[in-house]
Amino acid sequence: MNGFLNLNKPDGFTSHDCVAKVRRLLGIKKVGHGGTLDPAATGVLPIAIGKATRLLQYMAEDKGYQAKIRLGVKTTTDDLEGEVIATQSASDLTLEKVLPLLSQFQGKIQQTPPIYSAIQVKGKRLYDLARRGEEVEVPVREVEIYRIEVLNWRGGEFPEIDLAIASSPGTYIRAIARDLGAYLNIGGTLASLIRTQSCGFNLADSLTFEELETQLQTGIFVPIPPTAGLTHLPSLTLPVADASRWCQGQRIPYRDEIASPNEGIANLSESPLTVYGDDGYFLGIGKLAKSETEVLLFPVLVWEASGKSG
Repeated sequence: MNGFLNLNKPDGFTSHDCVAKVRRLLGIKKVGHGGTLDPAATGVLPIAIGKATRLLQYMAEDKGYQAKIRLGVKTTTDDLEGEVIATQSASDLTLEKVLPLLSQFQGKIQQTPPIYSAIQVKGKRLYDLARRGEEVEVPVREVEIYRIEVLNWRGGEFPEIDLAIASSPGTYIRAIARDLGAYLNIGGTLASLIRTQSCGFNLADSLTFEELETQLQTGIFVPIPPTAGLTHLPSLTLPVADASRWCQGQRIPYRDEIASPNEGIANLSESPLTVYGDDGYFLGIGKLAKSETEVLLFPVLVWEASGKSG
């Protein structure tokens, strides 16, 4: 059983909890996930099964979220899982006052992750340091917000705004909630978070644990094909003779008859490629390298020596 599960992670589960439960349900040890979600967050958690765990590093990295931000409230963790440390009535706040500030989060921005996060500083997790009461300087990182869009606004003493956010990996939506509240001088915290997209998988196509168990009981569960999360990569197709040699670890000279439908050769030298046989079977991941006389395609990850995806 090799492929992916597009899991709709439930509230209260860590990503590790989800991996452990999938292992038990499928009776297979080799299981991994494609990007951590906080326990309180729900939504898309890509799960790799069997040999597909080797493909996680090559999957699309962009993320999509639906976030509910509560304004006028500040917490230790920048979400409602933490202790409330300050509140301020914001009943006079309107959406019109908030909208201009959202542009501060558009594009490439410098973001300070929450102190309660899994980032390591000098070999120690920030959340471990925070729980021990140790003060530490949280490293600032550059992230990119591709899109931020208002979905809903609810006024009141502690107004809430719902946002759709598309971002690069490493972005903390909790930090956006915190910083939006700081810009308004009233505090802000993340009230709820749903991941709507990850590794090329969407929430609409995800399975809950209950749905997964039903499919397993009825014998209809089939993992998502291993190539489903690799469609963002350029691809090459090898003739039969070259495919056999490539699967044995040999480097193959790049020639015109090897199809390259996505990009020109000049743009592919540093990019991983999906490699297929001319029978359509997925062979693995390769890269191109230039020698003094030619361009060579060499294997980085061979899916199956037989050249068949199973």
